Formats: sequence, C-alpha cells, structure tokens
Amino acid sequence: MAFRLAPTSASEGFRLEAHDSVGSTNALALDHARAGDPGKLWVVSKKQESGRGRRGRVWATPEGNLAATLLVITTAELRLAATLGFVAGLALADALDAVVPKGRVAIGLDGGSQGHNRFELKWPNDVLASGAKLAGILLESAILDGGRFAVAVGIGVNVVAYPEDLPYPATSLRALGAACDAETLFLALSDAWSENARLWDEGRGLAAVRRRWLARAAGLGGEVAVRIDGNVVRGVFETIDEDCRFVIRDDEGSILTIAAGDVHFGAVASASV
Repeated sequence: MAFRLAPTSASEGFRLEAHDSVGSTNALALDHARAGDPGKLWVVSKKQESGRGRRGRVWATPEGNLAATLLVITTAELRLAATLGFVAGLALADALDAVVPKGRVAIGLDGGSQGHNRFELKWPNDVLASGAKLAGILLESAILDGGRFAVAVGIGVNVVAYPEDLPYPATSLRALGAACDAETLFLALSDAWSENARLWDEGRGLAAVRRRWLARAAGLGGEVAVRIDGNVVRGVFETIDEDCRFVIRDDEGSILTIAAGDVHFGAVASASV
C-alpha cells in the first residue's frame, strides 16, 4: 500500500510528498517553505536517516516506522503556533485509536486494558502506550517574509521497531501486538489532523484543544520531576495552563509554571533524574 491522504484531507487542499527514505522530513519541509511552498504539505517516509528529537537528540526512524511532517504556513504569533504540538498529539492519538482494534490489543499505563485512554499524551510532545514512549513530536520553525512563520510539525512513530538504549521505556505498535503499517497509520493521521486543526482554528480554539489534551494526559495528579537546565523540580502534576505550559504544585504547596523541560513520572520521578 502506498502513502495516501484521507479524502477529507485532500478535499481541504492538503498535499502529499512521499519518500522511501529521507534525511529529515522536518528539514525537507522547511526547505520547501523557504522556496515558496504555501503549506498544507505532508512530507512522509518509512525511513529517516538523520531525524532529530527535542534538544538536538537523535530520533531513529528505521525502515517501516513512520516519519511524517506537516508544513504549516501561518500568521499566528509564534506563541500560538507552538501549540500545534498539542494538536499533533491529539491527532496522532485519535489516529491510533482508529487503527488499533479495541479488545485485541491491551494498552494502558499499567499494561492492562482498564485505563481510560489506551494512548496517552505526555507533556509536551510524546505519545505513550503502556507507559512507554510510542511516538515523539518535534516542532521547528522558520521566519518568512510578510510576517509569516513556517512551522514543520514533525511526528515520528515507532510502528515496527523501537530503540532499546534509552534512559526511559519505549515500545512499538508491533511490540504491542498491533498489526498496523505506516501507510495505514498515516491515512488515519491525515484525517485526524484535519479535525483537530479545525478545532485549533489558528489558536482561537486553543481552550478546546487544552480540554481534549488534558482528558488524555499521562500522569495527571501524580508525582512528577521536571529537569530544567540541569536543575530538577519535583511536585504533583496539576494541569496545563491556558498557554499549554506545565503546572505543578511543589512539596511546599507553591504553584510552578514551566514552559520547557524534561518530564518524568512515578518511580522515575522519585529517583535521581
């Protein structure tokens, strides 16, 4: 099966550029933006040679996994454009719900099927299954003329394989027993993106996106540790605020709002991170 857009996505003017292998789908999308591409372009591949995660970390995409980037050209202020990562998380979780049969694959934070959400969202940019990282999201931007921004919304999903030399647990759809390929998942993702982007509405619908995101949030109400520039802050994950920043209550009862950091839950939060 070849990569293809969902009918809803194609009817809204989205376009598709598919590759067998690329260096980085994000880099390619931003190159297109600088060359004048109007946006609404999906760049997808089943293999990525030089993908990146947050803070410049390597994100491996071996053959059969999904590397997908949506190029968005927007005049929304960069603060609002940054919240497209939350739109991407919701879209991917919705797509996973659509392609992974309920009842056949047991996925929950405790490894069972009784959790409210089988796929959960970890602030700011991961999708978890059974408490392990299944997918990562990376936004990169470039300034264009006319007060516009190009935003590359990169989505990497462990479909058939996952890295095993990480300081946190990871998994893949195959490891979870789900018979789904990258092409099928992307078809559902392109459909789910359209729905969630309409909800976001250039940032005007951010409050609704925030509510949907919190309903899928991993670790909400539990112990958390956040590493910020080498320092570790501990407390309880209270919520995300109206700008989608991470809000915790520390051991002294103070409320802390965090714009960027690495989040650890549960036993990992209690240990040194």
